[in-house]
Amino acid sequence: MSTTPTKTAPSTRFAFSAAWIIILLASLLPDILWREFIKTDAGWIFWAKIGLLAVLLAVSYFWPNLRPLRKFIIILIGIHAFEKIITWATSQPFWQAWFGSANQPFSNWMMGTQLERLAVSLLMIGLLFALGYRRKDFFLTPGNLKAPITPVRWLGFPKPDPWTRFGGQFAVYITLGILAFLLIGNLPSGAALARLLPMVPFVLLFAAMNAFNEEMTYRASLIPTLEGTLGPQTAVLIAASFFGIGHFYGVPYGIVGVLMSTFLGWFLGKAMVETRGFFWAWLIHFL
Repeated sequence: MSTTPTKTAPSTRFAFSAAWIIILLASLLPDILWREFIKTDAGWIFWAKIGLLAVLLAVSYFWPNLRPLRKFIIILIGIHAFEKIITWATSQPFWQAWFGSANQPFSNWMMGTQLERLAVSLLMIGLLFALGYRRKDFFLTPGNLKAPITPVRWLGFPKPDPWTRFGGQFAVYITLGILAFLLIGNLPSGAALARLLPMVPFVLLFAAMNAFNEEMTYRASLIPTLEGTLGPQTAVLIAASFFGIGHFYGVPYGIVGVLMSTFLGWFLGKAMVETRGFFWAWLIHFL
């Protein structure tokens, strides 16, 4: 997919450059650089991001060139602020007693984690409605499952095949690729796999919740704010970069994890904008 904006007016070129700079500064990248090179955590980086985004939001009311990115900036503030608020709320004793103790079983601990993320997702949905978006604008519908893809020759799809074929195949490819990466890094023992079997229903439930929460928070909320100004291709790539960088300390992890997650984010964003719905992105992420 090209990163070239769909328009060439100076204001759009500015918005294109500004959107990339903003997403990199608002992503986990500053935290990664500080932690890896300074070797300490810096809580002030969060407040620096919020302060920068707040200043940019204020400036957007006076500087016409920044106005097209106003909702994009608001969404980024929402992601950071809501995650901070929910993290604080779930650090309270009543929540920790249910979900946070180191002695809690996997099902309790992971349920707490996914409920935290669900709370952020619901707040993001509320913010999108408050900004004037309708449900279909941020892909909260199944979409056209048989919609044709935009051809991707370097992936072996030179024709506008339907998403039922393209998405189905790559759901398998991506899942096996991530599985191989994780197994190479940490091959579980037979005993560990045996202990896992009773947890499979919980694993499926939490995978379904996680897929919804991450798609809603990091993709469906960001893409609509950029799509009209910069075009769907650039909007997808910017959202994918934010998602990918966020996996440096996640799963998959490290630089390889960032590259894999960025590709996955691009692919899932492509599914959203081409089908105008949530289904394929959610299903592939779930798998």
